[in-house]
Amino acid sequence: MNSIHTAKVGDYVAALHALKEDNRLRGLKPRAGIDFASNDYLALASAPRMKMAVSAALEAGTPIGAGGSRLLRGNCEEHETLEKEAAQFFGAETALFFGGGYIANFAVLTTLPQRRDLLVLDSLVHASIHEGARAGRAEFRISAHNDPQSIENTIRDWRAEGGTGRVWIVVESLYSMDGDFAPLEDLVAIADRYGAFLMMDEAHATGVYGERGRGLTAPYEGRENLLVLHTCGKALGAAGALVTASGVLRDFMINRCRPFIFATAPSPLMAVAVREALFILQHEPERQQRLAKLVTFTHREMKSRGPRSPSGSQIVPYIVGDNARAMRLASALQARDFDIRGIRPPTVPAGTARLRISLTLNAGEDDVRAMLDARFEETRGEAR
Repeated sequence: MNSIHTAKVGDYVAALHALKEDNRLRGLKPRAGIDFASNDYLALASAPRMKMAVSAALEAGTPIGAGGSRLLRGNCEEHETLEKEAAQFFGAETALFFGGGYIANFAVLTTLPQRRDLLVLDSLVHASIHEGARAGRAEFRISAHNDPQSIENTIRDWRAEGGTGRVWIVVESLYSMDGDFAPLEDLVAIADRYGAFLMMDEAHATGVYGERGRGLTAPYEGRENLLVLHTCGKALGAAGALVTASGVLRDFMINRCRPFIFATAPSPLMAVAVREALFILQHEPERQQRLAKLVTFTHREMKSRGPRSPSGSQIVPYIVGDNARAMRLASALQARDFDIRGIRPPTVPAGTARLRISLTLNAGEDDVRAMLDARFEETRGEAR
């Protein structure tokens, strides 16, 4: 590397070196082995019905790309149909389709909360929520994880300090790295008590929980103060995200949301794929049932191998602590044909590097048992 080149990128080289020294340097690697890493919980990404729906749409003349933003010529019949049917399916007044969960969270939080408002974020919400909060107009504060009293205290403190705007409580219904559930009933009650909006990210619950996979917020959908994000790239096996909300909030986003107004619309083919996924949820409930059975089986098998209780969901963390050790364990299991990835800070808090074991219908009970046996052998029976 010549001196001129080094001078230009030296700071980046130093930053990458620091990450490597701390065993946090990331790299891309192809998928291989039995799937214990993806979020394709219902194995819809390669489902024949999904492929047939997209193929039929292509044959019928559906374009691959939208060719423009929704407010120009990019608003396709496929988008409109999906949003109408998704709103009906989830029990909401309206739905709005975005290109992905990250941009949807960012779009909502930089558009709807206003300058005098307060965002109260659970400490473990997705990075996209934190990014949206930092880029938005409203003040934001962090509450303790899954602690309704912490949320309430934060709101009270802000009011006592003279805060006069609207409060937005922003949480996930199922957390992506710990696999634990939010106390939804308490959160809805707090939102009602303080006249707050409740924004719920259902990324890891949509398709998996609730009647016909409608999510954990299904009993509360349709409330004026509730806004829900349903990711389409996880259990629904496609790409994009649906934001369900009142008609007023949807209209406001169409008129004021810059990531919606100035972005090329999502592929109409993805709208077709998501629509087919919603049909599958309604007509093939056995997928949801099979996954629930696999989750129960896995937790029982884990309990028999150690004292620690698992998460209770399809996301099962195995906390290692040390970054290097977590990555060595992940590599050892990958070498045994189990696709399990190590997760390190800043994705998770410092000192909690882990394996994130994801349960999907791409693996069966025999695969789970073999994976747990391999993990037990690689850790020499150490309980975590």
